[in-house]
Amino acid sequence: MRWSNAYYGFMRMVDVTGKDRTVRVATADGYVQTTTAVVDLITGNDTPKGDVLAAARLAAIMAVKRTPDLIPLCHPISIGGVDVDITASGNRVNLRVLVKTTDRTGVEMEALTAVCAAGLTVIDMIKGVDPDASVAQVRVLTKTGGKTGDWSRSEGR
Repeated sequence: MRWSNAYYGFMRMVDVTGKDRTVRVATADGYVQTTTAVVDLITGNDTPKGDVLAAARLAAIMAVKRTPDLIPLCHPISIGGVDVDITASGNRVNLRVLVKTTDRTGVEMEALTAVCAAGLTVIDMIKGVDPDASVAQVRVLTKTGGKTGDWSRSEGR
């Protein structure tokens, strides 16, 4: 059955049943903009709420597993692995997440959701010392596998 997009509010979950299960990997990144004084607190593990980087890593992993609950048309898929890299230097907390699966659809949304959740967790952990902190430039860097093949973000974008 083919659905029409001709009416307002139309949406559907894409049918992936005919696709082959393949290895798919996506990497996303972003950062939390704060102050050097707050980064010093984070790296010295001296924030009021505790270990900011550990909390953010855990939030990223949990977000990957809950992505279909947050993004309405995102397929629930089997997650093979999650690598989270969070570093704090200068006036930023840098966030990078790599997600792997062997499934019928990609993991770009899972990687993006993980970066967002990690960033929001950092903000929650530091809001008492920097209410002006913000999450910035969340984006997919690379993706591999699937019908469309490999993709990598162009430099400068």
